[in-house]
Amino acid sequence: MTAQQLHLLNGLYLFVLIVVAVLTRATTQRIAGAVAGAAAMFVVGLAIVALGEHVGWWHWLFPWEPNFLAALWINSTLCAFVFLITWRIARRFGGWGLAVVAIVAGIMGPIRDYAFVERFPEWGTFSPGMAPVVAVSAAYVLMGAVGHGIMRLIAGPARDSPLARRHLAYTSPYNQQRGGNCS
Repeated sequence: MTAQQLHLLNGLYLFVLIVVAVLTRATTQRIAGAVAGAAAMFVVGLAIVALGEHVGWWHWLFPWEPNFLAALWINSTLCAFVFLITWRIARRFGGWGLAVVAIVAGIMGPIRDYAFVERFPEWGTFSPGMAPVVAVSAAYVLMGAVGHGIMRLIAGPARDSPLARRHLAYTSPYNQQRGGNCS
């Protein structure tokens, strides 16, 4: 990955973050939580990359220099839009919604990474076999859990949001007229 490609992605991710923040009506606290979660996700991701390199599951061809790693950290942090979306999913669907997101991330993560390596072979390579696929899948689930967890620590639970839907008992119009309830 070249610095120019990385800066282009940073600009794209910044634009997406702003759009998602507006569309999700994110508060300042939620944006701060999402950014902190994405920054923490980078640290976990970097450790996973190093582990995969050590074990031989993949080899990334980017420079491990401070300037490049700082730009890569900015790139990861701008992916905070993902956690603004997962926060909304958690608010609407609860733990089951997050479980579905984790499954989708575990499936789409390897597809995305393998597509990037096929399109940009100068970025890196994967070893043959299923081990790298499973490792990438687990990495996406773990990074998502860490990022969303950090965001939740800062922004609070999604269900406590004033915009969260409240499940109210249904009272029929007939019972409302009589002053009774549904029982």
